[in-house]
Amino acid sequence: MENIIVLSGKVKYTITLDPSVWIFDDRRVDLTTYFLTTSNPSNDLEEYTKSVSKHWDREIMEGAVYPPTLNTEKKYEKEKVLTGSFGIPFEPFLKNAEPDESAAALVIKTATSQHEISLDKAKNLVLGFSKAGKPLSEDGPVHVYFGDGSNQQNPIKYVKEFTIK
Repeated sequence: MENIIVLSGKVKYTITLDPSVWIFDDRRVDLTTYFLTTSNPSNDLEEYTKSVSKHWDREIMEGAVYPPTLNTEKKYEKEKVLTGSFGIPFEPFLKNAEPDESAAALVIKTATSQHEISLDKAKNLVLGFSKAGKPLSEDGPVHVYFGDGSNQQNPIKYVKEFTIK
């Protein structure tokens, strides 16, 4: 029960979060590369056309390359899960809790302090739950990262509870 985190406060539904099962969640993100990518708004059709064109040109010049077998892909995925550092976006949990219209902030309670941030900023949070393939048992159960990566080297640790106010 020490790894369970509660999301409560001015919400329609109180949510309990269990980081130990997130490794199986398709929404998980790789923390080693997540903050390196920049999200630029782009034209999806133009991007698709360029990628198809590039692929077509490569096949004309080099010939078709067949993808690895399904067994190889599964082996690689299993190895990645056992050695990777992962997080999960906080926004889906926030949406499921359905914050009250009057709610304006999220309070992150840790073992020693509290951090208050706006709900808009809270939508971009990423909850780190695994480092080098291991759960965050010493300073966890989760680490809280801001969406812009500004606290990537010094995340909020020892998280015990989330409260909407």
